[in-house]
Amino acid sequence: MHNAEKYTTQFFTVKNPARKWVEKSRIEQPPVWCSVDLRDGNQSLIIPMSLEEKLEFFKLLVDIGFKEIEVGFPAASETEYTFLRTLIEQDMIPDDVTVQVLTQSREHIIRKTFKALEGCKNAVVHLYNSTSVAQREQVFRKSKEEITKIAVEGAVLCKKIAEETGAPYRFEYSPESFTGTEPEFALSVCNAVLDIWKPTPDRKAIINLPVTVELSSPHVYADQVEFMCDNLKYREAVVVSLHPHNDRGCAVADAELGLLAGADRIEGTLFGNGERTGNTDLVTLALNMYAQGVDPGLDFSEMPKIVEVYERVTRMHVPDRQPYAGALVFAAFSGSHQDAIAKGMHWREEKNCITWTVPYLPIDPADVGREYETDVIRINSQSGKGGIGYLLEHNFGYVLPAKMREEVGYLVKNISDHAHAELTPAEVLAAFTDTYVNIETHVRLTDYHFEKKTGICASLTLEADGVSHELKSCGNGRLDAVANAVKKYLGIEFSNLTYEEHAISRGSSSKAITYVSINTQKGTVWGVGIHDDIIVSSINALFSAVNRSMEGE
Repeated sequence: MHNAEKYTTQFFTVKNPARKWVEKSRIEQPPVWCSVDLRDGNQSLIIPMSLEEKLEFFKLLVDIGFKEIEVGFPAASETEYTFLRTLIEQDMIPDDVTVQVLTQSREHIIRKTFKALEGCKNAVVHLYNSTSVAQREQVFRKSKEEITKIAVEGAVLCKKIAEETGAPYRFEYSPESFTGTEPEFALSVCNAVLDIWKPTPDRKAIINLPVTVELSSPHVYADQVEFMCDNLKYREAVVVSLHPHNDRGCAVADAELGLLAGADRIEGTLFGNGERTGNTDLVTLALNMYAQGVDPGLDFSEMPKIVEVYERVTRMHVPDRQPYAGALVFAAFSGSHQDAIAKGMHWREEKNCITWTVPYLPIDPADVGREYETDVIRINSQSGKGGIGYLLEHNFGYVLPAKMREEVGYLVKNISDHAHAELTPAEVLAAFTDTYVNIETHVRLTDYHFEKKTGICASLTLEADGVSHELKSCGNGRLDAVANAVKKYLGIEFSNLTYEEHAISRGSSSKAITYVSINTQKGTVWGVGIHDDIIVSSINALFSAVNRSMEGE
């Protein structure tokens, strides 16, 4: 690329911007949400949705909680017309939901749009014409006065037909390509339209300010929005709406700063579908608010289902890194991240936390229907002891001793490294179990009993290499007595026996698990025992450690 000099700014800044929006730190309340998935989103698809698919998508949007849904451009095609008629004739539009239809400011298109709406209870007729310098000069070759006339004539006709038919519809006007329009001219056109409609607080008009093509940084758009909000006529009777596209990758930022600048409403799509680079991703925008304690009024608690329907009917893919919705957005592979998450979750339990502050997780994955077991702690060669320990604890109830976690961590990481693959929780459990639990590779306990004398004495029957051995020894406790017997009769040397134990409850049953470490010439060796009886689990753990210490001999 060696031609940067052929590009220049195509936007117009506000003179002496007020910038009251800069003083605000967050959005305090949700906007009016309008989904344009079935219009802007659908028209950008390689294969537009069928009637059945559009009906399913409409139901999904209603279930999520959208109260305003742009259903299409009914004058554009028979499919669009039929879709709207089906919604109306089959009474599929809830009483609290308003459908929105788009129309150019052209008489025959406006008339067909109203015809398509016959019988509809609640509707917004969305009128638009382009106002930017580029469009005025290159496409329409018309003056500002002529462009204004197009908008005004469309507004007059919409009002006239609505009055003639008695349709209680609301009106919306968009100066398309707003971001390439001089702010003063955009204001003039919008006010001219408002002078025709004369909105009232009980029947508000919508002025929509589309980022038809993203031409500037978000702060410039915020200045433009604030200028419009401060200077529009009938402001108390006007809903200022935003419709950002994502050409510069900043549609969500445009929307957020635009709301801070005074806008009341947002048009966008699920996951940012739409023309070119797409529209504002309403999922991200809504959950950004949610993550700061603001209820957006939209329900994404069944995110996996929403993604499934979206991908199936649009034939689009939600990227793995899509905020809040992607398959990997809550996944932690890095050891340090896993450790921090695990400690954060333990902190919540320990402190009975109400607010969510877990490191690396901006929201609780469970709030959007994700599973800790499969979506958060993910195990590969980059994972750490903390994450692997947390997975074994959270998924299977195994609370590894702190000194054992590092060894188990290296075991699991090496398996993943050699396989060049992520390990499932079941595979991690299998690696742990096969390596440490109830190991009987060299020595197996077949019988035992204890009696109290001076201390505790143990009588054991062992099988080693197919040969039975009767062993007796005493100690300070049962496990010490067994350890002394093993050392004395099998000639195995170890010291510093330590153990930890806890119960594992699974359903109505409960098992005891014991972790034993012994010091040998090879270093510290761990063994794990599991049994219904705590004494047996301790003995099994000791024999697991002893058997592991004999490996390679």
